[in-house]
Amino acid sequence: MAEKASELLDHPAESTTVVVIGAGPAGMTVATLLRHCGIDCVVLERRSRDHVAQRQRAGIVETRAVRMFDSWGLADRVLGGIPYDGILEFRVDGRNRLLSDSDGSDGPAARLCPQQVLVQKLTATYLEDGGDLRFEAADVSLHDLTGDRPTVGYRTADGTLRTITCDFVAGCDGDHGVSRTAIPDGALTAYAFDHGIGWLTVLADAPPPAHPLLAVSREGFAAHFPRGPHASRYYLQCPPDDDPAAWPEARVWNALRTRLGDPALVAGPITDREVFRLRSLVHEPMSHGRLFLVGDAAHIVSPMGGKGMNLALYDADVFVRAVRDFLRGDDSALDAYSARCLRRVWNDQEFSHWLTRTLHDAGDAEPFLRNLARARLDRLFTSPAAAGAFAELMTGLDPAGDAVAQKMPGNLLGTGGD
Repeated sequence: MAEKASELLDHPAESTTVVVIGAGPAGMTVATLLRHCGIDCVVLERRSRDHVAQRQRAGIVETRAVRMFDSWGLADRVLGGIPYDGILEFRVDGRNRLLSDSDGSDGPAARLCPQQVLVQKLTATYLEDGGDLRFEAADVSLHDLTGDRPTVGYRTADGTLRTITCDFVAGCDGDHGVSRTAIPDGALTAYAFDHGIGWLTVLADAPPPAHPLLAVSREGFAAHFPRGPHASRYYLQCPPDDDPAAWPEARVWNALRTRLGDPALVAGPITDREVFRLRSLVHEPMSHGRLFLVGDAAHIVSPMGGKGMNLALYDADVFVRAVRDFLRGDDSALDAYSARCLRRVWNDQEFSHWLTRTLHDAGDAEPFLRNLARARLDRLFTSPAAAGAFAELMTGLDPAGDAVAQKMPGNLLGTGGD
């Protein structure tokens, strides 16, 4: 179990500028960007490197995030996958409609890049640049967060107690990590929403679609996404407490063929399946003393719209630029960190909620809600203004929001590599 602060004093402490808790997309983006601009940090991850590298999660790095990495001069090193052409296919009762999420602006576009590929490349880049990454760090504990030099304690794989003092702690260890639980009760306000919807997510060695596909029918929602040249990720709406064992392969493929409106859908070996609830959660503020929450440690977003990982990348960028400014003598960006991030968090939460309700209500909701949802879809397919707003939200590009951010204390919109 974690050591008390008094016991940590008996052990000589290392020293660094930032301790990063967690080696997922948020943590490795923070660490890689810090290292890129010459700021010392140590990354602590409780899992093994193999475990972290194989986590199967989101698959699209949105346009804004690609351009963020490009501004740091890192896009070619850390982004795998293939360019995404920006075309989404909506299939309503078997009828296909293609919608572009391109806003017509110049610059790099989104990438089809599964989370594990991004994490692997970030990890390799960080280590190649001399980064300090410690896997299997157990019993991580955070102390003196409101002082000038917080202390982080942990045990190595062989049980040795280590302590590190730092200027800042980046809590990038997700919704169930130790970072947020180190914040005293009452210091944060949690806003939670359960959508009452479950998804069966299926990974299979089967041909990917030409475009990411979202399907609506009276049988329920379904989706089909590429996960490589020969692999696909599928989603099937189901009760939130459903059992994956209740979905044998024959039932999975029958449901997909029906809901996707594709009787000839090619099946393949299913390599992973699980059921999860669609939920949303925001903690405010996203900082406490010298601890800054990044990504899922601060907020969870319904997966519709692919905003979860991309929000984590946004938080990481804002945090690193703020630390860089602090070390140059300007702490206004750190003071503005929570407000700056939460503006985008709530914007993306609203978009994800809108898309979640629209695509699920349009399928099997009661008639009034179903007709409302289908009217929204019809407007999306027929109104250039509605399609333009959708594209802006999908890409993550937000000119109006950037203009607001420029007026906030600690403008963080300069180029990354200076």
